[in-house]
Amino acid sequence: MQGVLSGFFVIAAVVAVGYLLAHLGVFTEQTQNTLGTLSFYVAMPVLFVTMMADEDLGAVLSVDLIASLVSIAAMIVVWMAAARFVWRLPMAETVVGAFASAYVNAGNLGLPIAAYVLGSPTRVVPVILTQLLFLQPLGLALLDLSTGTETRFTVRAFVGRYVRNPLTIATLVGVLLSVTGTGIPPLLATPMTMVGAMAVPGVLMAFGISLRLGPRPDRTAGRMLAFQTVLKLVAMPLVAWAFGRFVMHLDRPDLLAVTIMAGLPTAQNVFVVATRYDRGVVMARDAIFVSTLLSVLSIFGLAALLS
Repeated sequence: MQGVLSGFFVIAAVVAVGYLLAHLGVFTEQTQNTLGTLSFYVAMPVLFVTMMADEDLGAVLSVDLIASLVSIAAMIVVWMAAARFVWRLPMAETVVGAFASAYVNAGNLGLPIAAYVLGSPTRVVPVILTQLLFLQPLGLALLDLSTGTETRFTVRAFVGRYVRNPLTIATLVGVLLSVTGTGIPPLLATPMTMVGAMAVPGVLMAFGISLRLGPRPDRTAGRMLAFQTVLKLVAMPLVAWAFGRFVMHLDRPDLLAVTIMAGLPTAQNVFVVATRYDRGVVMARDAIFVSTLLSVLSIFGLAALLS
């Protein structure tokens, strides 16, 4: 428990720096965008390569990847049933709602929580793989088809989403280096380590800025927002825990890891997707805001119960 408390304190302290500097006007939304861009395109990909190159990923991927797939799939099925029979939403809003209910914030929060609470940043890799290789491309393809935008679905565009995403590329490169036993050349190891070290503080400070300057929720959202929040912060980690405990018979550290990763809040890039297609924008914004605030309590509670 002391390690969990220490991990959350480190995360909270760096988030508070971003929040405070945004409150004082030193950091702006442009700063948040710059930090996010730097982390997404440079620091996080480099970190993924360096942290996975020397790791034995077989056990982690075989355990965490299956639990991640099961928990995400379960939330999507439940959400789509509710969207179809309760709220009768169009396809585009249904897809955005599925993202809001199942797409976890593996970058901004998952990476530092995996590093400082679970003890290994590689714990975030399976959920990132699940989302980048399966959930995101399929969801975007459905949005292309349902909105009739200029980016209509084609096989070429579908495959292109895999090869253009820097996190996907870095993850696959890191897995390849690990599987083949090929190490990073010593001449590159030090600068890559330095660049990768920017990822965690960068995303945490950007997250702190977003808490201070980001949009506030729509109070009229009502039952739908509550339902999405329960799916994301309660049902999804519960499914991951139950599957890990009773089906895969995981030991305590693995069970803690798959449950915590499933209990992360809605990812901020869901709002980016909603804005791009101009569908479910308010829904995505509110789900991100509410789930992020409440996740502090839910993740700490999960860690306290399972650690």
